[in-house]
Amino acid sequence: MATIEEAQEILEALGMPTAQTNKMSGLTLLALCGLTPNEPWSDASRKRCTVTKSIMSHVKDHYGIEYAPNTRETFRRQVLHQFIQGRVADYNPFEPDLPTNSPRAHYAVAKAALRAVQAYGGDGWPNATAKFRSEQGSLQERYARDRDRAMIPVAVGDGNELRLSPGRHNELQKAIVEQFAPRFAPGAQLLYLGDTAKKDLFVDGLTLQRLGIFINDHDKLPDVVLYDAERNWLFLVEAVTSHGPVSPKRVLELEEMLAACPVGTVYVSAFPDFREFQRHIKHISWETEVWVGEVPDHMIHFDGDRFLGPRT
Repeated sequence: MATIEEAQEILEALGMPTAQTNKMSGLTLLALCGLTPNEPWSDASRKRCTVTKSIMSHVKDHYGIEYAPNTRETFRRQVLHQFIQGRVADYNPFEPDLPTNSPRAHYAVAKAALRAVQAYGGDGWPNATAKFRSEQGSLQERYARDRDRAMIPVAVGDGNELRLSPGRHNELQKAIVEQFAPRFAPGAQLLYLGDTAKKDLFVDGLTLQRLGIFINDHDKLPDVVLYDAERNWLFLVEAVTSHGPVSPKRVLELEEMLAACPVGTVYVSAFPDFREFQRHIKHISWETEVWVGEVPDHMIHFDGDRFLGPRT
């Protein structure tokens, strides 16, 4: 019989992303197919469905689940739009020339998806899903490819490359590794690089421990850590796009974390542009450095008795 759990399993097999294999998505598929709990999947049919009067009413009447009227847009934006992208549903198939925002707007299960759905539970189910994904594609895989294309590549030396998740913060981290480091820490070894989506994207744990730096889940290294072996300097760089320059409080935190590290430390607040720098200028600690990505050849030193060197 057609259950919510089976509907979720079908959506997963048809290549829908995880977010579109939840309970609401399963109920939507059942409503689009016109199925009740006492009917087999082989009885699924293609019919015209509006969101409120067809899908939401079907869910309430046959599965006993009532959604508030204001969730109508959730059905549209978080389920049906993705169903269309995943070739599971069609928009206005019975009246394709309907104007935008027409009160007659409707949805229907796509013909290819319907053939696969009707095969669920039978011997032809594996072949049916394979055929669907071969001909229609997998939305989950397309989303993954789109995300991969949007990732930010970062060259880290020796021909290796890391890929950061999209975003302004990670664009700045890329600039730190590829533009700041060659200019002000030539030959330095990357020891740590975080990511907005994955905190510990790159960690050279062995070298960190050799330098007396032991971190745990409660410690927070700066966004980028570079080690200049020739000068025996450790560059601790914070990428600042909204918060987090090297403030006096941050210096004390890092000094405590690096208490067992004999290497000279250089603290750097990196900004993408002068506008961001000006927003944070009053919070930057004295005797630290500032680098601005839009003028990569220059460094700003905040007081102290030496330029670009460990605090003494």
